[in-house]
Amino acid sequence: MNRNGDVFRVKLQFKHQKFQADAAKAVCDVFAGQPYLTPTYMMDKGIDNDTQMSMTFEKNFTGWGNQRLVPELNENIILENLNKVQRNNHIEPSKQLEGRYNLTIEMETGVGKTYTYIKTMYELNKRYGWSKFIVIVPSVAIREGVYKSFQITQDHFAEDYGKKIRFFIYNSAQLTEIDRFAGDSAINVMIINSQAFNAKGKDARRIYMKLDEFRSRRPIDIIAKTNPILIIDEPQSVEGKQTKERLKEFNPFITLRYSATHKKDNLYNMVYRMDAMEAYNKKLVKKIAVKGISVTGSTATEGYLYLACLYLSGDKAPTAALEFDVKGAKGVRKVTRRITEGYSLFENSGELEEYRNGYTVKAIDGRDNSVSFINGIKIFAGDVVGSVSEEQLRRIQIRETIISHIERERLLFYKGIKVLSLFFIDEVGKYKQYDASGNPLNGIYGEIFEEEYQEIIDSIQREIGDEDYMKYLLSISAAATHQGYFSIDKNKKTGQERFVDSKLERGSTESSDSDAYDLIMKNKERLLDRKEPVRFIFSHSALREGWDNPNVFQICTLKQSGSDVRKRQEVGRGLRLSVNQSGERMDNNLLGEDVHNINVLTVIANESYDSFAKGLQTELAEAVADRPRMVTVDLFKNKVIKDKAGAEQVVDMDMDMAQSIYEGLITNGYIKKGLLTDKYYEDKKNGKIEVSEEVQDCTESIVAILDSIYDSRAMQPENARDKNIELRIDKKKLEMAEFKRLWEQINIKSAYVVAFDTDELIAKSIAALNKDLRVSKIFFKVQYGVMNDIKSKQDLQDGVAFIKETGELKAAEVSSNSNVKYDLIGKIVTETGLTRAAIVRILKGIEKAVFEQFKNNPEEFIIKASHIINEQKATVIIQHIAYNKIDAVYDTSIFTEPTMKGRLGINAMTAKKHLYDHILYDSAGERDFAKS
Repeated sequence: MNRNGDVFRVKLQFKHQKFQADAAKAVCDVFAGQPYLTPTYMMDKGIDNDTQMSMTFEKNFTGWGNQRLVPELNENIILENLNKVQRNNHIEPSKQLEGRYNLTIEMETGVGKTYTYIKTMYELNKRYGWSKFIVIVPSVAIREGVYKSFQITQDHFAEDYGKKIRFFIYNSAQLTEIDRFAGDSAINVMIINSQAFNAKGKDARRIYMKLDEFRSRRPIDIIAKTNPILIIDEPQSVEGKQTKERLKEFNPFITLRYSATHKKDNLYNMVYRMDAMEAYNKKLVKKIAVKGISVTGSTATEGYLYLACLYLSGDKAPTAALEFDVKGAKGVRKVTRRITEGYSLFENSGELEEYRNGYTVKAIDGRDNSVSFINGIKIFAGDVVGSVSEEQLRRIQIRETIISHIERERLLFYKGIKVLSLFFIDEVGKYKQYDASGNPLNGIYGEIFEEEYQEIIDSIQREIGDEDYMKYLLSISAAATHQGYFSIDKNKKTGQERFVDSKLERGSTESSDSDAYDLIMKNKERLLDRKEPVRFIFSHSALREGWDNPNVFQICTLKQSGSDVRKRQEVGRGLRLSVNQSGERMDNNLLGEDVHNINVLTVIANESYDSFAKGLQTELAEAVADRPRMVTVDLFKNKVIKDKAGAEQVVDMDMDMAQSIYEGLITNGYIKKGLLTDKYYEDKKNGKIEVSEEVQDCTESIVAILDSIYDSRAMQPENARDKNIELRIDKKKLEMAEFKRLWEQINIKSAYVVAFDTDELIAKSIAALNKDLRVSKIFFKVQYGVMNDIKSKQDLQDGVAFIKETGELKAAEVSSNSNVKYDLIGKIVTETGLTRAAIVRILKGIEKAVFEQFKNNPEEFIIKASHIINEQKATVIIQHIAYNKIDAVYDTSIFTEPTMKGRLGINAMTAKKHLYDHILYDSAGERDFAKS
């Protein structure tokens, strides 16, 4: 609750996302064949003279550990399982097990890495009974964030799995938690940062010491006895040479590594990959826009200019927002004016000498966002020309952050999404000062913020239908809407608190101040609620890793970008998709194609757009360096493809099918010189991809393989200044009698209901299965070859020293007493969502010969039968959809509510026969259609 007594109720909601389930399944499937076991053992009780304690020894010292793999699951079988998982996920199969057992999962920042490994814990427990997990993180910031994630997802996972995880942060002063970890039969998770067991300090050494308060036992021994599964969060920051050795003392029998930026020499058995490019293309993170600010001149003799933006609208002459010096009664000050062609800076600056020679506007050009003067000087949006101080540059950054914030907030207000902006600074004193009595005062950044904020609010143009937003905006004062989150020093005598600069961890740019992170995490949901007036946040750059609030839409770093902070790290704090006031994530399920219209992260950079964008793309390219750059026949070799029925096949080793796929792509104009063409991306967007006839049923799999090709355009950040056209509604056309008549015919709201007869669905499913269910037999190939001689080392490396002599194909005999058991009914229930009773009736109703195909290939039978039943279910649903008009209509406010922007000549064009003064288009086809 805030100082007005308002209660904050935004609670984050979590959805089931397929890629997170796939990542969990990939880990679990590597150990397929392991039975569900929950072994117990007698814990070491240590030395204790308490008689009562000894009497209750057996009850209180029963330990629960993870059962190691049964002997039948030897390394060859695990490798086979691993390779199958890798082929399904289009990952190069491992030739051997790299470590026993080490698995790597790549997940881009912002897509829910922590959620994914918590889900994986639940799945491993559900399938195999494993219940002891240790999460190892590289810093206090990440440790506090992980702990918060366990807290806020607890109820969500309890609904899914009917149980809760018991989790805690390792503390060398609270060792009773270790006994509880080992002696509890539930899922237990210990969260520990690497410094807690790998530093040189006394606290770090305690985990290896026999301690009197721990009954003369070593904590590490009690932990190791449980055979824990290690989950290493950000291993590239954890696994130094010494740490790797220390990790062995935990006695892990499985180690899972999760990161967006794995080191190339630490890629142990990759099983799942959701890298930056895939996350961006699937719209699982925000789109990135950059508002660059570039200083292009530095001499005092040049006139100071800052071009903020251009305004283009309809048939009106273009204008621009230009900041320049003006001489007043109290001296020279900087002002922003809206200028037009012919505007004289000399006359409007009080005849300042620096603007005497030719500073009259010659042209304002929306095609390249520029203003040129008659003296030949040309300035582009975001450029700063002339002498500019550090303070003035920071003022521009703060102002542009506020402007971007208001624009985004205005757009999202009626969608119930609160907008936050985040400033990172390197010195607390620039934001907050204290007088002699310890009372807080604004620092220079605090003063600048309030001045600029008030000026922007006072000059904001009001629009029809904006009444509620303006009421909200004007209800919050400049002083109340910004707040600092820093490390806090408390005076022991007076009790007064004050912000202080964060202490850095040794060899790091991050703070180890757990209290500061705790404050950030504690207020995460509070900041999402509109009742909380704080919308602009100032924090120390050393606390950067603690911030992952999903509603951060603007990030501004008020310091020189240095080598210590990579651009990918800078944008990473705001990549998560936003949530509304109900805590619902604004993703594809809720917004469809509008995800990247709503979720845009704007970085207000202290360098040009081109410089920042190039740097960011270089870092992203490094992160996806393993992706193939060109389409070749080899791209499809050994890949798993699925047809529409879900049946899988591996693209043949003799390359015939791979060659067919490749040639089909060339024939359809999708490949030129090994690169994917614009036609491919256009057809993909429109759902019209064509492939060779041989694999037509596997089009989705072919596209998934092609999606692995690196495409630099896919991750090109947007220039936030490029959208210089804001569509304006033509109110005269909105009031036309012809439009009103049309609108009255099409503005009626409707609701639909679906009802179908189960008996009808069962009957149709039986008929379809009898007609279409055909399951192939399982065959295996027997080949014989010899190595007559070794001609060269190269022959060995290329694998051509062996000569194949014979080969034959045999049908596999699947015996009824096979060790592999299939829950036929349960599997089809899972795939179709029908009841067990309905599935039993369907299977009983199909012909005997059709049902007996199950023994030929059980997995294919389940996949194809489920697909056919789902097709019938969809048909029955479609046939029984009924639309009913309701007593409500759409208001014409749907035309005025959204703010639509584009760039002239790029994705916007002027229009006359349209409700708006411009048309936005997404493709050349749309543009040509609009012109005609």
